Amino acid sequence: MRPPRTAVILSGGEGLRLRPITHDIPKGLVRVGGRPLLEWVVVWLQENRVTELVIGVAHLKEKIMRYFGGGEKFGVDIRYSVHTVEGGTGEGFRLAISRYVDSPSFFALNGDQITNLRLDVLYNHHREDASLASIAVVHPRLPFGLVDVDQKGFCKGFVEKPVLNDVFCSMGIYVFDRKVLKYLPKRGDVERTTFPKLARMNKLKAVKHDGSFVTVNSLRELEEADEALKKGKST
Repeated sequence: MRPPRTAVILSGGEGLRLRPITHDIPKGLVRVGGRPLLEWVVVWLQENRVTELVIGVAHLKEKIMRYFGGGEKFGVDIRYSVHTVEGGTGEGFRLAISRYVDSPSFFALNGDQITNLRLDVLYNHHREDASLASIAVVHPRLPFGLVDVDQKGFCKGFVEKPVLNDVFCSMGIYVFDRKVLKYLPKRGDVERTTFPKLARMNKLKAVKHDGSFVTVNSLRELEEADEALKKGKST
């Protein structure tokens, strides 16, 4: 079965950890690797044949709406759903879905990640089980190096920013069945409300991704992502 063509993207946060850059521009328009962060997301969705987009906006929403317009120059169709910053991802997803999404299943994501995840693969894994939602997960990489110290206190070696192969973190990219709507809170984040509830019901699936994944939530991450993307363009 063909994957959904609809995605709900949240880009309404204040980006507090990216201050002072985000004093006068929304996080989605912060430039990384030569283009706005949210543009990376929109282009990636279009390349995955997901072209019916609903963008949830709040903080400095007019600037995002002005930049992306109806989506024509990106080969997609964009509608906007306004929510409050205080309402969190739960309110953002709930309002966008109830207003504009009729599909029985669709993609949902935070608008701050750059990845080569194939959405058809994510969707096919989701369809294998009777889950109400699936989340893409990756092994996290520590933001700092580790020092190997022996029992006598001597350094035996160093590991620079290792990947933690025994645990996973969410990529902020999901597949939702529309039935998930009744589990979304009026206020609050889905990561703290909806997902724990679905996990207890055995209705939340995790799909592992072994490819690239970059997220931008701090000035340090912005600098590292910018450097990595520019290096990738030149190689």
